[in-house]
Amino acid sequence: MPKKKQKKVIEKAKPVMKAPGSYMRENGILMLVDKFDQENIMPLVAQIMEYNMMEEEIQPEAITLIINSPGGSVHSAFHLIDIMKTSDIPIHTVGQGLVASCGILTLMAGDKGHRRITHNTSVMSHQFSWGSSGKEHELYAKVKEFEFSSARMVDHYKKCTKKSETYIRKHLLCATDVWLSPEECLKHGVIDEIIETY
Repeated sequence: MPKKKQKKVIEKAKPVMKAPGSYMRENGILMLVDKFDQENIMPLVAQIMEYNMMEEEIQPEAITLIINSPGGSVHSAFHLIDIMKTSDIPIHTVGQGLVASCGILTLMAGDKGHRRITHNTSVMSHQFSWGSSGKEHELYAKVKEFEFSSARMVDHYKKCTKKSETYIRKHLLCATDVWLSPEECLKHGVIDEIIETY
């Protein structure tokens, strides 16, 4: 009798786990979970620019920036925001944990319709603050930059929330820190959606 042909068993190679963070980067997910300064902002700036330089076939459809930050340097924040606003790839922002000071500036800078926070997120808005020291004439010189930065903040709030300066100074940039509920963030035009995680 002819011998039966034995079927060859081809074993599939097991998938290899990539380095931690690889899947997030490939899918356009970035995280800002520390204070705003050049050290923490520059890697995000570089990654957003790199995504935009990629061939369209491998670009993510959108970049998602997850923010959990107590704030920091407003100059660093505007560096990141300028890169976000000039990105050809839409940037979605998600607030989790704490989004304060520069954090709220960046959160509201996300692509309209895609600015979200979870229902457990704490959000704080306040006027521009900047500690300075020096001689009298040096402090007078710094007042000019203080005024410029304050004006930039108000203009940014107006563009992102579509509210008037009077409204913004009453509800978001008043004399004291303003802690906002997710519902208030929605009402004031800071976000577009509240994510109910449970």
